[in-house]
Amino acid sequence: MIARTAVAQDDISGDGTTSTVLFIGELMKQSERYISEGMHPRVLVDGYDIAKRATLDFLEKFKTSVLMEEAPDKEMLKMVARTTLRTKLYEALADQLTDIVVNAVLCIQKPEESIDLFMVEIMHMRHKFDIDTHLIEGLVLDHGARHPDMKKRVENCYILTCNVSLEYEKSEVNAGFFYSNAEQREKMVLAERRQVDEKIQKIINLKKKVCDGTDNNFVVINQKGIDPMSLDLLAREGIVALRRAKKRNMERLVLACGGEAVNSVDELIPNVLGWAGLVYEHVLGEEKYTFVENVRNPHSCTILIKGPNDHTIAQIKDAVRDGLRSVKNTIEDRSVVLGAGAFEVAASQHLKHTVKKTVQGRAQLGVEAFADALLVVPKTLAENSGLDTQDVLVGLQVEHDKGNIVGLNHHTGEPMDPYLEGIFDNYSVKRQIINSGPVIASQLLLVDEVIRAGRKMRKG
Repeated sequence: MIARTAVAQDDISGDGTTSTVLFIGELMKQSERYISEGMHPRVLVDGYDIAKRATLDFLEKFKTSVLMEEAPDKEMLKMVARTTLRTKLYEALADQLTDIVVNAVLCIQKPEESIDLFMVEIMHMRHKFDIDTHLIEGLVLDHGARHPDMKKRVENCYILTCNVSLEYEKSEVNAGFFYSNAEQREKMVLAERRQVDEKIQKIINLKKKVCDGTDNNFVVINQKGIDPMSLDLLAREGIVALRRAKKRNMERLVLACGGEAVNSVDELIPNVLGWAGLVYEHVLGEEKYTFVENVRNPHSCTILIKGPNDHTIAQIKDAVRDGLRSVKNTIEDRSVVLGAGAFEVAASQHLKHTVKKTVQGRAQLGVEAFADALLVVPKTLAENSGLDTQDVLVGLQVEHDKGNIVGLNHHTGEPMDPYLEGIFDNYSVKRQIINSGPVIASQLLLVDEVIRAGRKMRKG
């Protein structure tokens, strides 16, 4: 159940999976303390419910609003992305990826529309080092041209994005053709090819119309197949053709290069063409990659992840996905929460000093257990930094009691202001952790005595 909650956390908000597991674990640990002294789980769960609602209300007051009107606050987005990425990768690489993920999200963002992160293609190459990962404002396709005579690098290109079958297809009905001499056979072969050749000729005519008399080039990217004879005709005209592109890449191509995706070649006009300043093929071992770069006004882009081995690539890929989600969440939430354990300590103090006094009876103990469980975040930060957890917690709580909102500086172990250091967490991630943690802990605590007894009887 805890693992499922972590997966749900990742699906919904893209980050906070470790925090969710730690928080549920700590809630169970605190509960065990009270249950071992004879307290019934139902009383604890009632306290958890009160504490959860109070913490969510406190989160609404604690969050920091961010202006995202005409243009998003790029510096704030970088701070949020940097906070997310530094928990997953070493500092130098995290800082480099921060700019990449922020620029990628701003590239695909359209006013008044929700952000579709699928328009950021995440491509990987087992090549060079992790620090060579970079953003391409364009597209990288994971295949190359299929004809040896086609150019490997072309500049100033018109791009025709199409979903048209440019190969000879056999009829679905079994039919037999009988001929009595070689001439009839030749006519039959020509008739079979005529339909495909006419389509190719229309593409060639459009190429001549827009490229003749200029140094511009022409690239065809087709979702369906192109047979060898058609490839040969296109190669003779100096056209670069790629076949069997992925459907998702066709959507991205139109957003990156402009133009329209066509499903028929009957009425081809120059308006359907996109534009790219540079299209080139990169060969890596047996793999071929086609880069489409220098596009005008792109609304789709590619993050090209490089690394020496599969483990490094997988690690960077996960971090990039989380980074993209954190930037998207910030733009959509229009608010952030102070990080470095500042929110957890502040919420814990609020529960103990304010909320607990308003609760009647034994449910107070549930509120106190919830408040102690929240402190697992600063405790874990201190542990991972090799610091004394008790010293750190006392130092943070003393500062919060004075009215200062502080987080943990993991270099020195001293309290510091997360706002000045630029450490921010996602509001939606924190909200989801506080929502889901107590629910799962409550379900586990309230496993009925009858079910437990039934298990014991079956064993007997």
